[in-house]
Amino acid sequence: MGQAQGGDGMEKEVALQNIQELYRKFASECPSGNLHLHEFRKIFGVSTSTEEESAYMENVFRSFDTNKDGKIDFMEYVAAVHLVLRGKLEDKLKWSFKVYDRDGNGCLDRREVKHIVEIIYKLKKHNNPCVKENTEDVCDRIFELVDKNKDGQISLEEFIEGSEKDPWVMEQLKLDIGPCGWFLQQQEKKS
Repeated sequence: MGQAQGGDGMEKEVALQNIQELYRKFASECPSGNLHLHEFRKIFGVSTSTEEESAYMENVFRSFDTNKDGKIDFMEYVAAVHLVLRGKLEDKLKWSFKVYDRDGNGCLDRREVKHIVEIIYKLKKHNNPCVKENTEDVCDRIFELVDKNKDGQISLEEFIEGSEKDPWVMEQLKLDIGPCGWFLQQQEKKS
């Protein structure tokens, strides 16, 4: 999910009157009333994937599953779509932090950041084989720029502040999962 607030067409808003359409699409995609991981992966365009991509999508899925029951119900779905398509930058950064924070302790350690950076770079390389970055160097630079108190962990506050202040950090930390295109495509297919 890109977090830049640009006019690239992918940041189109979902009007409140589209909630009924969202429900119709949700009901047709998820007749059980719940969105399971395999359906979630289909929505986000990840049908076949590497082990890393699978782990990444599971983290993203868990971040939207707010009641932790292993499925996304309609209210969680609406909240997720709203965040992805209309959410404020700070809310998207809070969500990204939650995806990064695999152990849920409220701080990111080097291992957690490196894990996600590696996955993001593998995804980027999959889409563009010319991408050649040393993820260890990227992780080091992120900590150098974002870990203000140098305690070896990045708090939510440091994460948001570092991302907002430095475009390079924002580019490294943003989560690109691409549901906007899917959603807009579904809107065009209205019966």
